[in-house]
Amino acid sequence: MPDLKYLSPEWAAEAAERLRSRLTPEQMKNLTSSMLTIYHHCPDGKERALYYAIEKGVFTDISIREEPWPEVEFVISGDYETFAKISRSEIGSRSALMSGKLHLQGNMVKALSLASIVDRFNKILAEIPCEY
Repeated sequence: MPDLKYLSPEWAAEAAERLRSRLTPEQMKNLTSSMLTIYHHCPDGKERALYYAIEKGVFTDISIREEPWPEVEFVISGDYETFAKISRSEIGSRSALMSGKLHLQGNMVKALSLASIVDRFNKILAEIPCEY
């Protein structure tokens, strides 16, 4: 597989395929939620976001978005490079959040309880060969 451009529509399609095929509803704890990760300072100077919608443990939508942002349960924002490091498994999402490299809007207690699920799907995303 050739390297995909990180945050391209092709990358998002590959991410959706891998997450849907490798994570069962049980592994996702039958979670129903929505999350938007907003990337500041993308290489092209734009802001964009990765949108996740999960219903009963199944990813129903994974897509790249630009403003206006959809309504979601959780918004996580940070620099493009921080998210790229998480996607490459160089840093964990929980440590990035706790160190202030990422900012959360939403219920912090619930977000921390879901951190192990997010880490699980970030490990799958890290396996996608991509160009950052």
